[in-house]
Amino acid sequence: MADEEIRPAVAADVPAVEGVIDAAFRPYIERIGLVPQPMEEDHGANVAAGKVFVTGEPVIGLVVVEAFEDHLFLDIIAVHPTAHGRGVGRRLLRFVETRARALGLAEIRLYTNAMMWENQKIYPRYGYELVERRVDGPYDRVHYRKRLL
Repeated sequence: MADEEIRPAVAADVPAVEGVIDAAFRPYIERIGLVPQPMEEDHGANVAAGKVFVTGEPVIGLVVVEAFEDHLFLDIIAVHPTAHGRGVGRRLLRFVETRARALGLAEIRLYTNAMMWENQKIYPRYGYELVERRVDGPYDRVHYRKRLL
């Protein structure tokens, strides 16, 4: 698993991307009381824009990233529940760091829903620091950043 490729998603991957995101985020609907934003995004448009990177055959994990002038925004990271505990998320986070460096960006930013407390334990373990907690519309979000050396 450690050497499995992470590659740009193509149009044919869109159903798999939607499936992984649905499987990863559907359990949170009841907890947070609304559909998580990743489930509502236009994944076909994100793939077409080159923002989505996938791993596995079939796809078991993915990231959606967007480059800005001063940072790389990690919009979505999702691992299919059947692949939990296999290091997929760790590899995807390393890929995001590599991507940021390749683009000459010294910081990664992300946020997670405050009710997704599992994520709030994970990100600090990978060097992300808490920036703020802020309500954005119906979403209560915890924002993180990681400065790259």
